[in-house]
Amino acid sequence: MSAYERDYSHLTVVSEDTRALLGYLNIPRLKQMLKNGTVRETDHVEKAMQKFQRSGKVYKVITMDTPLEELEAFFNGDSNGGSPQDFAVVTDDRRRFVLGVATKADLEEFVKRRPS
Repeated sequence: MSAYERDYSHLTVVSEDTRALLGYLNIPRLKQMLKNGTVRETDHVEKAMQKFQRSGKVYKVITMDTPLEELEAFFNGDSNGGSPQDFAVVTDDRRRFVLGVATKADLEEFVKRRPS
């Protein structure tokens, strides 16, 4: 539950064996599930995680080299069929490793702090 102690809103879940991206934990949703008794702290992560749809879905690749304008368009739904996104999984160019998670709030905070 160290996600509570930090400012994480989403955590990725990867395979221990292959490091493949399996899904994610939405921390506000997880807190609600714990409160409702839907999951317990002793349950496996799999019980609370939201799985990524693998078949028939094309995901936008977000890397460290993705321009900020493109990331903003992704969050607004302009680059993925009009569906706004809460967060982006940042990977390497070949999508082999998860490097981090970026949220719209992260981008907004970065832009605010950036010198003009």
